[in-house]
Amino acid sequence: MGWTPPRRPWCARVVVSVTTTEQEASVSEVSTIGLDLAKHVFQAHGADASGKVVFRKRLRREKVLEFFAGKPACLVAMEACSSAHHWARELARLGHVVRLIPPAYVKPFVKRQKNDAADAEAICEAAQRPTMRFVAVKSVRAQANAVVFRARDLLVRQRTQAINALRGHLGEYGLVAAKGPGHVIKLVEHVEDPGSNVPDAARLVLRTLVEALRFLSERIDLLDREIARRAREDDEVRRLMSIPGVGPITATALAALAPPADAFRRGRDFAAWVGLTPSQHSTGGKQKLGTTSKMGERTLRRLLIMGASSVVRKAVRQGTATGSWLGRMLARKPRMLVIVALANKMARIAWAVQAKGEVYRAPAVVA
Repeated sequence: MGWTPPRRPWCARVVVSVTTTEQEASVSEVSTIGLDLAKHVFQAHGADASGKVVFRKRLRREKVLEFFAGKPACLVAMEACSSAHHWARELARLGHVVRLIPPAYVKPFVKRQKNDAADAEAICEAAQRPTMRFVAVKSVRAQANAVVFRARDLLVRQRTQAINALRGHLGEYGLVAAKGPGHVIKLVEHVEDPGSNVPDAARLVLRTLVEALRFLSERIDLLDREIARRAREDDEVRRLMSIPGVGPITATALAALAPPADAFRRGRDFAAWVGLTPSQHSTGGKQKLGTTSKMGERTLRRLLIMGASSVVRKAVRQGTATGSWLGRMLARKPRMLVIVALANKMARIAWAVQAKGEVYRAPAVVA
């Protein structure tokens, strides 16, 4: 039987004490924290300047601010999502530097399986890349100005659904009308006409759709008046309205939804952010351009394309000045391509108007 040394309990106490001290020292060295947002349970991942893991911690929603209030000022990174701007403002008040990263730029850093801890680690690593692109944090006022467009888009989609439902049901009885909201009145007349081919059993249900359609139209008109009021009171919006094809809705959307002009180096960068530039599939020194990238704010992209479409339609109907850019494009390019190209040009002009604080001045046409 071999000799067994006596137990020395004080060794364990010494080790625990040293470990605790090392942990406290390491926590104080954290330079970047990746925060994976959620509804109730958040995940935080801390790393030092070299990228070494300092801590991994789960946080309940009510404990997030308390946790960060006890940390020294550092870089806090999050994915740009619906609640990210709120948390960015709250953490900035605590003295932290906050960066929002597009989720598409975080995904390549996720290792193997996807979970909250892996997502937080990926956010932390992405924030430490020197060439990473970030999303500008929106103020409360900027988010409040954007609500009117989100609400209007929702109501317009619901109105379109009601129109399509009404058109489909009446089409089953041989009652049709031309496309577009302007011709809906004919469908409503078929529903309200007792002599039409609509059965009484279906007429009651269709009248419910008509009432919903009227309610949605009234709400949309109300929001349109609110947008027009804001356009009259905002100097920046009035300057944007000087651009051909930009009306009150588009101008107010540009002022409310677009990041500040100083977030982009030039107008081309802003047009690329909106998604009005061709997607690239280039390799081996050969450029291959595809369709528009459709990245960025889709509301702005749609409004700019609609405004460009109206300008092109007017140019086709009334003609253009000799030697103008639009006239040369229409002479040799398909109309839809010209519309997208004009929308791209309008986006670059809008950036210049916002960056320089001036109104739009049409260029002189060279004969």
